Amino acid sequence: MFTGWADRARGLFADSKGPWGSPSGDDNRPPPRRPSSPWGDATGSRPAGPSGGNVASLDEFLRRSRARFGGNGGGPGLPGRPNRSMIMWALIGFAALWLLVTTFHRVAPEERGVVTRFGRYSHTLSPGIGLTLPAPVDRVQKVDVGNIRNIDLGSSATETLMLTGDQNIIDIAYSVRWKIRDPEQFLFEIAQPDETIREVAESAMRAVIARVTLDQAMGEARGEIEAQVQDVMQAVLNSYRAGVTIQGVAIKQADPPAAVNEAFKDVTAAQQQAQSYINQANAYATQLTQRAQGEAAAFDKVYEEYRLAPGVTRRRMYYETMERVLQNVDKTIIEAPGVTPYLPLPQVQKSQGTQQQQPQQQPQPQQGGGR
Repeated sequence: MFTGWADRARGLFADSKGPWGSPSGDDNRPPPRRPSSPWGDATGSRPAGPSGGNVASLDEFLRRSRARFGGNGGGPGLPGRPNRSMIMWALIGFAALWLLVTTFHRVAPEERGVVTRFGRYSHTLSPGIGLTLPAPVDRVQKVDVGNIRNIDLGSSATETLMLTGDQNIIDIAYSVRWKIRDPEQFLFEIAQPDETIREVAESAMRAVIARVTLDQAMGEARGEIEAQVQDVMQAVLNSYRAGVTIQGVAIKQADPPAAVNEAFKDVTAAQQQAQSYINQANAYATQLTQRAQGEAAAFDKVYEEYRLAPGVTRRRMYYETMERVLQNVDKTIIEAPGVTPYLPLPQVQKSQGTQQQQPQQQPQPQQGGGR
C-alpha cells in the first residue's frame, strides 16, 4: 500500500506540463492528430490546454491517468497493485488458519470447555482435543473446575460485627473454600458468582451465630459453627443452581469488640484457671479411686486366703497390725506367770544419747575489777 502511494506521488510530479501537456517535454513537436470526439468540432479538434497539448477523448485521459498513478488493471510489471493470485492465496490461507484455530480446542485435565452455539449453550467439552464448528457459530469458554478458590470475610467492620444468641456482639473473621462443580450452571445461572458466594456466606454465618452464645462462639462450639455454616451455604447455593461445592469454612478470629476486649480477656483467664482447678480435682479423685480399688483387690485376696485357713490368717493379721502400731513405741515385755524385773536398757541408751548431744555449759570468769 505504501509503495502504491509513493508511485502515485511520483506520478504527480513526473510531467511538469500536466495531464494536457506533452508527456515527453518536447514543445517543438507538432501535436498528434486527434480523432473526432463528441466534444470536438466538425474538424475533430479541441481547444488547446494550458500547455498547448490536446486530449482526444475521455478514454485517453483515463488511460493516461491510470498509467501515471500506477493503475492499468494490475498487470504484471506495474508496481501500483498486487497480483490477484497472491490475494487469493492469502485469503485462502487466512480462512484455513481461522478454521484451524476456531475448530480444534485443547482442554486441560483440570478444565472443561463450555460450547455455545449462536450464544446458546450446546454441550461441554471433556479434557483433551475437542472439535466444534468454526467461529462465530460456536464459541468455547474454558472453566477451571480443579482449582479450589478462597474468599476471606471479615476485612471490614460491617462484615465482622455480629449479634449472638445471648444479645452480645462478637467480632468474627472467617474464610470460605469452594470449587466449581457444574460449569454450565456456574456460567449461566448466576450473574456474579464471587459476589453471590460472599453474600451467602455472610448471611449463613449471621444466622448460625444468632443461635449460639458468645462463649460458645469464642471457644468450644467453633467446629460446630463451621460445619453448620457450610451446610447452610451449600443448601442455599443448590437452590440457586450455582454449580459450586463448598469445601469448608474456617473461623480465623472470634473476639469481643475492641472496647470490652480487655475485660473479656480477664474473664477468659479466670475461666481457664477455674478449669485448671477442676482438672486437678478430677485427677486427685481418680488417684484416690484407683488406690481404693487396689486396696479392695488386695483385701479380696486376703479374704480368699482367710477362707482357706481362718486361724492362721487371723493370727498373721494380728501380728502384722501390732507390729505396725507398736514399731515406734517404747515397749516393756513381761512374761507370765511371774514378773521378772529387768534393766530398761532402751531408756538408758536414749537418755545417754540426749546428754551427749547437749553441750556442757561451764561458767565463764567475769572480766573486770569486780570484788
